Amino acid sequence: MKAICKSFWQMLSFVKRDMMLFAACAAPVLAGIIIRLGVPLLEDKLAKWLELPRILTPFYGLFDLFYAMIAPTMFCFVTAMVMLEEHDDRIDEYLIVTGLGKSGYLASRVFLPAAIAFVVTLVLLPLFHLTELTVLETLFLSLTGTLQGSIIELLIVTLSSNKLEGMAITKMATMMILGAFLPYFMSHPIQYVASILPSFWAAKAIYEQNVLFMLPAVGTAGVWIGCLLMIHATHPHQK
Repeated sequence: MKAICKSFWQMLSFVKRDMMLFAACAAPVLAGIIIRLGVPLLEDKLAKWLELPRILTPFYGLFDLFYAMIAPTMFCFVTAMVMLEEHDDRIDEYLIVTGLGKSGYLASRVFLPAAIAFVVTLVLLPLFHLTELTVLETLFLSLTGTLQGSIIELLIVTLSSNKLEGMAITKMATMMILGAFLPYFMSHPIQYVASILPSFWAAKAIYEQNVLFMLPAVGTAGVWIGCLLMIHATHPHQK
């Protein structure tokens, strides 16, 4: 555990020197302020302009869901970029042959950042939410957001061999969160084409206020993470 923490702090020192990555870590707070203050203001302006009682209010749960994914996605994007940088410089090879090992390296770059993102989301979501969330819903959104961020990170480091490819893969990987739109905008049964996406089930749980949808949300995320870890372990760029 000591080696994992030391490796993690080493990664943080690298992030401090890269302003883009450092700014990405601060993005969740800025996004929270924009959502918490900007969305209700926009709702008020649109309702008056269109002379309708509600425009965005029915989608406040969707905003909360997306916000729960922001911190994990940003943190996991940062660690994915660090991993690709370390791969380009072959630093990962030296770290893996030390007492840290391959599992310790992944723990310091994937699992520990994800755990921190989960805690950060637990703190930020109650501050910037738009709907009334129960403790269970807050825990669920934080967990699914963290799992989604981990999936995006593993997709980046598995499908990319350098930072340039990583930036391109990031844009495609983040499209996985679009599954959250379907329960809100598409009728049955067509919406289930996105059932392989954890974001779809997370949105179903919030939209239909049904805790049972939490199970497939976590289950599908677990399958994605398990498969990506196996692929990552045998990926030619990671040998």
